[in-house]
Amino acid sequence: MKPIYIEMKAFGSYRDEKIDFTGKSQGLFLITGDTGAGKTTIFDAICYALYGETSGGKRSGEMMCSQFAKPGEKTEVRFCFDYDGREYLVTRSPDQPKWNKKGERLKTTTGTKVSLILPDGTEFAGKTKETNEKIQQIIGLGCNQFTQIAMLAQGDFIKLLHIYIILWHTDICHYLSMADIFLEICAANVLSIS
Repeated sequence: MKPIYIEMKAFGSYRDEKIDFTGKSQGLFLITGDTGAGKTTIFDAICYALYGETSGGKRSGEMMCSQFAKPGEKTEVRFCFDYDGREYLVTRSPDQPKWNKKGERLKTTTGTKVSLILPDGTEFAGKTKETNEKIQQIIGLGCNQFTQIAMLAQGDFIKLLHIYIILWHTDICHYLSMADIFLEICAANVLSIS
């Protein structure tokens, strides 16, 4: 899977943000930024769009509704990705309060919503459960597998290094040098978040 873009509206710390991945050529991205800049929120948005769960599994979609959003402003994530040469677009929004025209919060909520646009431009005709299953079928990974394989969140890089050292000592990866790994990482596209 290759990301094309992610749009976050009133999601976490982002009010209205679009990150375009198309200018990056290698398919490996390093997202950097100061503490609190929103790096993890980008991972959360990608996972939430695909699976309805955040990357750490610790926050619900409802918890990702931005505290900076105006009453009635919709929390929504749109994630466009390429898989096997075909482009898909997932749009997902969490259950959130409804508001009247005066800006007063109502007792009812919107319910969670998900939409999957297929490569032929049609919308997948399934409810949330079926759409989630279709997305998982397309990618071939569940959320837990995806977060372990497709993204390396903060703090997990040191785990990767520890695994490498363990494998090195068991003669599994003597053919790889640490320099090769760091060269690959350094050659990665850097996406700096400010």
